Amino acid sequence: MIRHLSALFLAAVLVTPLPVMAQSLADTFVAAYRNSNLLDQNRALLRAADEDVAIAVASLRPVVNFATSIQGRTQTGAGASSLSLSFNLSADVTLIDFGRGNLAKEAAKAQVLATRQALVNVEQQVLFNAVSAYMDVRTATEAVLLQQATVRVITRELGAARERFELGEVTRTDVSLAEARLAAARSQLAASEGDLAAAREGYKLVTGSYPRSLRAAPALPRTAASLQAAQDIARRTHPNIMQAQFEVTAAEMNAERVAAQRHGSVTGSAGIGQSFSSATNDTTSLTAGITYARPIYQGGQLRALSRQALARRDASRAGLHQTVAQVLQNVGLAWANLDVTRARISASRQQVAASQSAFEGTREEARLGARTTLDVLNAENDLLNARTTLLQAEAGLQTATYNLLASMGLLTVDHLGLGITTYDPEAYYNAVKDAPALSAQGEALDRVLRALNKSE
Repeated sequence: MIRHLSALFLAAVLVTPLPVMAQSLADTFVAAYRNSNLLDQNRALLRAADEDVAIAVASLRPVVNFATSIQGRTQTGAGASSLSLSFNLSADVTLIDFGRGNLAKEAAKAQVLATRQALVNVEQQVLFNAVSAYMDVRTATEAVLLQQATVRVITRELGAARERFELGEVTRTDVSLAEARLAAARSQLAASEGDLAAAREGYKLVTGSYPRSLRAAPALPRTAASLQAAQDIARRTHPNIMQAQFEVTAAEMNAERVAAQRHGSVTGSAGIGQSFSSATNDTTSLTAGITYARPIYQGGQLRALSRQALARRDASRAGLHQTVAQVLQNVGLAWANLDVTRARISASRQQVAASQSAFEGTREEARLGARTTLDVLNAENDLLNARTTLLQAEAGLQTATYNLLASMGLLTVDHLGLGITTYDPEAYYNAVKDAPALSAQGEALDRVLRALNKSE
């Protein structure tokens, strides 16, 4: 009887089919990319950085102002009064600023490039969260199936134990042991179902919808042949390093821009005014001039600003070195974790094989009367734990591999070849980089904004 029940257990655990899978890991990646609020947030931040370039360009152009005023005057005693109306149109332009305007523009461009790299890093986070959520649901689903099979088998074993107890073949203790193990199995099943519910919520957070059914994980993506090769790739491609490099460039240009303030600037101005008065004749005035101004004394402010800019430049340089060190460390950790996961899978497979052999031996010994019902239940539980550990290790191999890709800077839609239209950071930048003010340019910018909203 024990042999028959053990065969049922193996059939339930090993032969129970998984549900038909529909959604692939690639589908999950695409859904996460298209529905990420985090990506939308950082795309908007990038567009805000694009506008800094437009602001810098606009500062190099003339500033035209229009002013109008109306004044009334009454003289006490004489009773005379007058009313005057004036219109003034003035223009000011910086002729020479000793390079400050161009430095500001180039610094803004460098900051745009840095922000683009920050967006790439967010993309990596979103895609890694997607693979983690995918594997969590897969693992939790299979864990529930294993626990359901365990409950079914132990339920049959409990029924058989009660029958043997009625025949006097086993004691009441054997029945109680089977009842306790069934209660424990049901508790573990409830915990597994809770884990699956939590995993489904995590999947929805990442992708915007609940998973229907998930296919088996695909073949692992290619990474690098060695740790050194992985670190070399990270040095060249990781968005954090590239972001830090552009931030250094921006900080150096800003330091030069602040230093150039001591040279002052040359500005030109022109204006036209028209005045109308009830007491005097109407007048028209034209003005034009060129002014050179430079700071002589500002209480030490200019020197403080210069020292501050230099300190920020030095901080950004040190930040670059630290970022490189952290990226290389993360690659090393990801590589070691991948090796550990592979070793864990190998050990888990050996554990499953040994547990199955031990279970079969315990079952035969129980049939001959050398083992008890408790021994068989313990062997079954060991086999279940071994298979659960193997299941988790195999899921961990997927996430560890994609984590290594992310640490190398390669976990992107383009590198994964998902075949979808990605966000184009150049579209908005090209529309605003020249600080459009005319209606035709404004209409073109509106079209770009509508297109970006649709793509998001």
